[in-house]
Amino acid sequence: MEERRRTILRELDEKGRVRVAELSRELGCSEVTIRNDIKNMDMEGLLQRVHGGAIKREESPVRKYSAESIYRHTDRKKKIAACAYDYIEDRDTIIIDDASSSFYLAVHIKNHPEKRVAVVTNSLLVGNELSGAKHVELYMVGGHVGGHLAATMGDAALENMQNFHVDKAFIGVHGINFEAGLTSIATPQMQVKHAILNAAKEVYVLADSSKFGGGYLSVICPLTDVHLIITDDEVAKENVKIAKELNVPLVIA
Repeated sequence: MEERRRTILRELDEKGRVRVAELSRELGCSEVTIRNDIKNMDMEGLLQRVHGGAIKREESPVRKYSAESIYRHTDRKKKIAACAYDYIEDRDTIIIDDASSSFYLAVHIKNHPEKRVAVVTNSLLVGNELSGAKHVELYMVGGHVGGHLAATMGDAALENMQNFHVDKAFIGVHGINFEAGLTSIATPQMQVKHAILNAAKEVYVLADSSKFGGGYLSVICPLTDVHLIITDDEVAKENVKIAKELNVPLVIA
């Protein structure tokens, strides 16, 4: 058992994430045994259990930002970020927007130097996290700074965003409505997301389980414009069922 635990922790240090099926094959034991190991190690605070495996338990970012949304549902957002990281390839060019879920993807990228990426962002918070990372080539979108998460927006930001063409974009949303699409409540942020959609070949939506359903004032885009939606394992079964029926690409972290 101790040897298995050492192997799990070593794999986590090297990769940032481990999967039950892979560990089972590597260690020559059942997946039930690995799940029990991970469950016990999670209770001991050695790692963080997620759907299908585990990720490194990282300290929450120092409460240096005033935006309360960053510190809401942090465990869910970290799981989503770890899952989203799996869809990033070495040397990818990506956009990360100013959503709180996107912020945790930036933190995850900063802590995992095994992949070199070029990151475009309009978020001052994301820029602050990634500015010292040697494995990240960082590009800031200029423009007027506003919003509770401190990001550039307005005409200058929209014009600047047109200069970028990236492999993938990772965005957060106010809500997901299966009939209307991705929803928003603020026009400036919605305009930036439109520009991001135009700049990226693939768009990944990072949305914790609280984002599904509810009312809305404006629509960013239909769900058919999205490559993948990544959510957490607290998502309602009814929402998973609807997504499957409508062929909405949904992954649970």
